[in-house]
Amino acid sequence: MTGDDKRRYSGRRGAKDNRDSARRPARDVPRGAREATARGLLDGLPEAGRGAGAPTGPVTGSGGTAPRPNPFHTPEKRQPVPGPYARPEPAAAPPPEPEPVPEPEPEAESADRSAAPADTSADPAPESEREPTSTTSAAASESVPPPPTTPSAYVAEPHQETGQEQETEPPLEPNVIPLRGGGPDRVPATTVEAYAAGPAAYEQRAESSQEPPFAPQSEPKGPSPSDASPRRALAGHDPHTYADAEREAVYRAIRERRDVRMGFRPDPVPDEVLTRILTAAHMAPSVGFSQPWDFLIVEDPDVRTRVQELAQTQREEYARALPAARARAFSGLKVEAILDTPINVVVTVDPTRGGRHTLGRHAQPQTATYSTALAVQNLWLAARAEGVGIGWVSFFDERDVASALDLPPHLQVVAYLCVGYVEDFPPEPELALGGWAQRRPLSWAVHRDNYGRRGLPGEEPTSLLEETIAAIGPLNQRAVREAEDRHSRMTVPPGALGELQEVSVRLAGLAGECPPPIPEPAAVAIFAGDHGVHAQGVTSWPQEVTGQMVQNFLAGGAVANAFAEQVGAEVTVVDVGVAGDLPTVPGLLPRKVARGTADMTQGPAMTRTQAEFAIEAGIEVARDLSSAGNRCLITGDMGIANTTASAALIAAFTGVDPAEVTGRGTGVDDAMHEHKIEVVRRALAVNAVESHDPVGVLAAVGGLEHAALAGFILGAAALRVPVLLDGVIAGAAALAASAIAPEVHHACFAGHRSAEPGHSVALEHLGLQPLVDLEMRLGEGSGALLALPLLQGAARALRSVATFDSAGVSERA
Repeated sequence: MTGDDKRRYSGRRGAKDNRDSARRPARDVPRGAREATARGLLDGLPEAGRGAGAPTGPVTGSGGTAPRPNPFHTPEKRQPVPGPYARPEPAAAPPPEPEPVPEPEPEAESADRSAAPADTSADPAPESEREPTSTTSAAASESVPPPPTTPSAYVAEPHQETGQEQETEPPLEPNVIPLRGGGPDRVPATTVEAYAAGPAAYEQRAESSQEPPFAPQSEPKGPSPSDASPRRALAGHDPHTYADAEREAVYRAIRERRDVRMGFRPDPVPDEVLTRILTAAHMAPSVGFSQPWDFLIVEDPDVRTRVQELAQTQREEYARALPAARARAFSGLKVEAILDTPINVVVTVDPTRGGRHTLGRHAQPQTATYSTALAVQNLWLAARAEGVGIGWVSFFDERDVASALDLPPHLQVVAYLCVGYVEDFPPEPELALGGWAQRRPLSWAVHRDNYGRRGLPGEEPTSLLEETIAAIGPLNQRAVREAEDRHSRMTVPPGALGELQEVSVRLAGLAGECPPPIPEPAAVAIFAGDHGVHAQGVTSWPQEVTGQMVQNFLAGGAVANAFAEQVGAEVTVVDVGVAGDLPTVPGLLPRKVARGTADMTQGPAMTRTQAEFAIEAGIEVARDLSSAGNRCLITGDMGIANTTASAALIAAFTGVDPAEVTGRGTGVDDAMHEHKIEVVRRALAVNAVESHDPVGVLAAVGGLEHAALAGFILGAAALRVPVLLDGVIAGAAALAASAIAPEVHHACFAGHRSAEPGHSVALEHLGLQPLVDLEMRLGEGSGALLALPLLQGAARALRSVATFDSAGVSERA
């Protein structure tokens, strides 16, 4: 591992000997409860594998202790200050005296003590939120101490946004820099000075201030989230928590926000509605309070037509770059509604706004764009709450659109939004409904302390590998039986489809439904890495060919590219261990764990930590390609001298003599072939591998691409996505994956039989029958790509071929 790599991975979970020390103590939820509530890794896949689940009950704080009080909201420390637009009580001489409390009647004394402080300015709670009057009140009098007597002007009035952040910060000093310019939504310097001078002076200032234009004028205020009533205290809520209905409304808007492209109505959006939506966008947080956004409302049909033409040009260019299966799917997608909506809203960013010394932007100038993205999100959520649909258009060159809109050169377009009322909001994102992509589960995105240490709040942290293994399961037997029954009734003589019949049955069992989905679109992932054993002279090709071939893949000039284009598959190249540096270009995933492996004849090829990182890199690639909508994953590889490491792995996992599994690779002569066999023997002797420790075997004699391919296969099996194996390198990786999780072979389909002798041994050990046998030994995923139409044909036959009954064909006697 290089120095950079060591620094990069130094804090992460890794080797077995330090894994336990990195692990946190188990949470309060029993482990059995977590296992009993396990969930699949990818929502929507039938018969999804079972992974690490979350507890079903509520999760309490650490140790069940009460939450630590917020020191910034303790009444003894500081009185809450009302917003500048509230209606305060008349100012009194400081310090304000508590209002006298009427003497309660004796028989109601305990109930009165549990009641909230009287506040004549607050609106009454809705009927559904009023407190119970009998048992609950009695319980409250015992468990909730009487609130401190505080002037009602400081406890009842909700805090409203002023444009000047005040929530938890101490009062600003009077000598602040006044804001330049005016406007009803600005906070003048005199207001800041009054705030710093104390509550009484601030109230006096607030009395004479005017309501901002975006403040509601006719609708009454709802319950304030800052109302610290006994009802909230009894519910265990922080006094700033919204009421249940309010909170649910916020989360509902988040859940139901959609990128809408279809079903827009021509109804105009009223000015007051659009103003509220833009106000919400303008209230977004921004780094240094720079507010770098502007909103351009576009109604001019000529301008919108020009932008729509730009989008159409980019759509056509994008379609030409897609693989055939993706291009067919894309042809039915609508990507913009520029002319369908009554208005378009363009959100721009001014990266220079706020000047040279904008707070928080010195080291990260890109935060201006990030801040503007928050404004877009606010706009989107507010629009959903108003029943207005938003469609984001990104099919154009940003500078072309800026020119079409005649924007000043210092502004950049962040979002071009189509805005209008819709017939309906789809229940799920349109791209998910169309099968273009799937939502990634939250558990994939949550890490604990170190990247790669997984676990949702309340769950015991685990590794990606452990999570994946737990999700791999057997075939769905119901779907298997249905597939076998359908085959018996299809207008085909029994067994006439040969191996394709067994393939189609396994596809049904893997998917959990009959007939299974057609395994398209498909993607081949070519994992690339260099090998230290190259120094032993096991090939006549120089090591730098690995990096050169990677660039050839990216340029579209390899055999794998030609075959992928023929069968309509996407090509992705993954650098897990190339010795040289590679350019950052589309189609290359930089996942470099190390710059090649060590010489396995001198000791382990890599550390256990490196092997685990490479395995998890492969799992991540499988997840990414699957969630992007691919229904079949294909293995590919590139690495000079990788057939030597493959022979060592196959010998280690099967126990077969190295002479029977070591081939000629890139075409070595007899003398080099004999030397290659001896190199494999020496590597196995030096490292003393144990087949019951598959990760250890990979670390000892494998390559980084072997480990990543093993993870790729494991990841596909956990997602119940078929994985089409290529030649001997993929076969060696599949042996490792099968040793890690024996049921992984249900998801594996052998694309072809390589001319390398070790591949036949690996396939026999795995119990797989190759779909193609053309004496190929190229690698790259080439043989598996040629077999893709056969895999798809097996599924299509089970789906489309008529039965004897439906076709009116007589069965044999």
